Amino acid sequence: MATWNLFLVIMLMDIMVSGWRFGFGADGLSMQYYSFSCPPAEGIVRDTVNKALRSDPTLAAALIRMHFHDCFIQGCDASILIDSTKDNVAEKDSPANLSLRGYEVIDDAKEQLEQLCPGVVSCADIVAMASTAAVFFAGGPYYDIPKGRKDGRISKIMDTINLPAPSLNSSELIKMFGQHGFTAQEMVALSGAHTLGVARCSSFKQRLSNFDSTHDVDPTIDAQFLKTLSKTCSGGDNAEQNFDSTRNTFDNDYFNQLQLKSGVLFSDQTLFMSPKTKPIVNGYALNQAMFFMDFQQAMLKMSLLDVKEGSKGEVRANCRKIN
Repeated sequence: MATWNLFLVIMLMDIMVSGWRFGFGADGLSMQYYSFSCPPAEGIVRDTVNKALRSDPTLAAALIRMHFHDCFIQGCDASILIDSTKDNVAEKDSPANLSLRGYEVIDDAKEQLEQLCPGVVSCADIVAMASTAAVFFAGGPYYDIPKGRKDGRISKIMDTINLPAPSLNSSELIKMFGQHGFTAQEMVALSGAHTLGVARCSSFKQRLSNFDSTHDVDPTIDAQFLKTLSKTCSGGDNAEQNFDSTRNTFDNDYFNQLQLKSGVLFSDQTLFMSPKTKPIVNGYALNQAMFFMDFQQAMLKMSLLDVKEGSKGEVRANCRKIN
């Protein structure tokens, strides 16, 4: 009995602390947001993601990228999931988002949750929780995020102009991320998500010819790696190049590749070429634990971008369309 009472006290204190940090209340965010309204929510999302990744490990990168593309436009409100209609072209149909994958994983988790806890768990929270589960499944750090986001009602293709382009240099990236409240170090840490996944030739082919007025080829590319990228692009714009040597493993190899001038995107390699971000890259290449710690903190911060609470949003019955 004493042990049980101690457990209840600790749990209550945890709820109070989370409530203080994230505005716990009727509509506020909390680590325990679904503890009473839908206790199995996090487990269902995690199990659904794990099942999908066992079948296709490449979806880990896709789910993390989906979360990022969602949060940078309209905040973390699942606007990336909304389908276009005859009257509106949605975010997901922007050229910047056409290569996004993993929508079926979110749909699967949502369907299960609607059967068990109808109208309770938001699509925005599912996307956020799926991202954390994907990081951990791929070998990255475990971290928790507060829940309670509501789903947005707006998704417009024109807003995707605010997504970072693969042609941005370090200064431009620092400025763009800074507009969302991120430091240069947090920007580099988040860029480390490219330890997973691939880039299509269309995203880096501009580095291989007619680069600028004084260079035909991007001079920051290693000569041998240039041959690799050129060979990849011989397969066409949709040909894929791994970001690092461990495509499906979350580690710090991405930063090792930048040190070797083997970053795939210009926006990757620029992090090593800039005096302001080069020391951060070197630090993460040397110390994976430090990268993991900074990454999870930056992801937590990103998951809180412009979240909608209460009447500012809704809980969609179907993640692909507004109620």
